[in-house]
Amino acid sequence: MKRIDRIIAITEILLSHPNQLFPLGVFADRFQLAKSTISEDLMEIKSRLSLTKRGFLETIPGAAGGVRYLPAISETEATDFLEQLAQTLNTSDRILPGGFLYMADLLYDPKIIRILGLIFASIFRPKKPDAVVTIETKGIPLALMTADSLGIPAVVVRHGNKVTEGSSVSINYISGSSKRIQTMSLARKALDTGKRVLIIDDFIKAGGTAKGIVSLMHEFDAEVVGLGFLMEDTLWNACRLVTDYLSLLQYGDPSTDKPIIKAKTHVLRQNEF
Repeated sequence: MKRIDRIIAITEILLSHPNQLFPLGVFADRFQLAKSTISEDLMEIKSRLSLTKRGFLETIPGAAGGVRYLPAISETEATDFLEQLAQTLNTSDRILPGGFLYMADLLYDPKIIRILGLIFASIFRPKKPDAVVTIETKGIPLALMTADSLGIPAVVVRHGNKVTEGSSVSINYISGSSKRIQTMSLARKALDTGKRVLIIDDFIKAGGTAKGIVSLMHEFDAEVVGLGFLMEDTLWNACRLVTDYLSLLQYGDPSTDKPIIKAKTHVLRQNEF
């Protein structure tokens, strides 16, 4: 096999197994070559990835070390994507009675959710989360793609208990927008105690649900290292129950003549990419 063919083959293996650690011996045995030769190939791949900015290779030294591909997205590509997404959402037919915004079709589109997952992963990877936590239902695809890009599990908080999940921890919380008392629960087997968790959801209004999830994480002795939302409702800025969070889009007053959805591209510049 020529070197260019071998580099393409190794790249394909790494890209199809993101976040998986490969000892150099795996590639050396597969291509019947010395580890030093494989190491040179990996350096070439690493330099090419740095040019495209679609992720990078992490090298871990030592006998138990190896190399793994960490997916990412460039700031420029993320900015262009969010601005295009905001433009897509800024159509009058998406505004429903009561000022609600229809975006379920986008939240379940793999092409869109995959890129959003990459954006969240690129922002929150330095926090080193152990799991991504969300609440059913529309936030599940976004959390799952974020977890996939980070190489960690996704955990789904339920509204109420389910017998099929065994024993669980439940708490009552007050919805910030409706002021109603609601219940959320999480199976004890879903999350080990003492983990670092990243909370991801599709929308935040007053933040009552987000605050409830944070409280539920305390029951698992978990440390919340970040809160990320696809969109925030600016009408609730003055009375939001959580403050230390990040959102990618903002939803304004539909009664104005200005664009309702705006991309918060400044959050990309403020974080590591």
